[in-house]
Amino acid sequence: MAAEIIAEGVYLIGGPNLSHPNDAASFIIDFAGELVMIDAGAGRSSKVLQKNIEDAGLNPKAISTLILTHCHIDHIGSAPYFREHFGCKLLIHDLDADALEAGDPARTAANWYGAKFSPTTVDRRLIGEDEHLHFGDEALHCLHTPGHTPGSISLYLDRGGKRIIFGQDIHGPFYDSFGSDIGQWKQSMEKLLTLEADILCEGHFGIFQPKERVRQYIERYIEEYS
Repeated sequence: MAAEIIAEGVYLIGGPNLSHPNDAASFIIDFAGELVMIDAGAGRSSKVLQKNIEDAGLNPKAISTLILTHCHIDHIGSAPYFREHFGCKLLIHDLDADALEAGDPARTAANWYGAKFSPTTVDRRLIGEDEHLHFGDEALHCLHTPGHTPGSISLYLDRGGKRIIFGQDIHGPFYDSFGSDIGQWKQSMEKLLTLEADILCEGHFGIFQPKERVRQYIERYIEEYS
């Protein structure tokens, strides 16, 4: 299947229906030719992700930055491939970075998938509550939204009059082995609701729009875990 255009210059290039059943969703944002990738599947579909990018008319060599929303293997698996082949920098929150650099089978959830994740160096550790990454005259916001893991982040971008959130594992799950904290997660979800996003790009259950559906999706899980 071909990459899906979500908004101007925003593409869904990976996920269960696009690359591999184990892959969480993966996205590309085109900032006037400089590409930013968000998440990288479970590691068994690296070349498929690359092909989907190319088939969308984009050059993987233009990927400057690969942002990992948290440390689980279904989101980080192909990160080493993209860094090795295209020279992109890997970004993840400081509280999840050690799991990547150690190749921790429990913290990365690799043991859930019967897989291994080789220790991988992180190029930049995000440490703020809301870090702004600037690409040209646009800003990509990285919000610390702990709960699913200690270092989970959500990203948002304002483009074409719409606010787009990349909020990968809003639904959980929550386990001690992940370092999960439902209390923190609820605070994180309230933070996302205040953004009043028009489009939600979720990691496993699709794209939600307009604004009312985004709110309903998040509130549904807040209610479920209350």
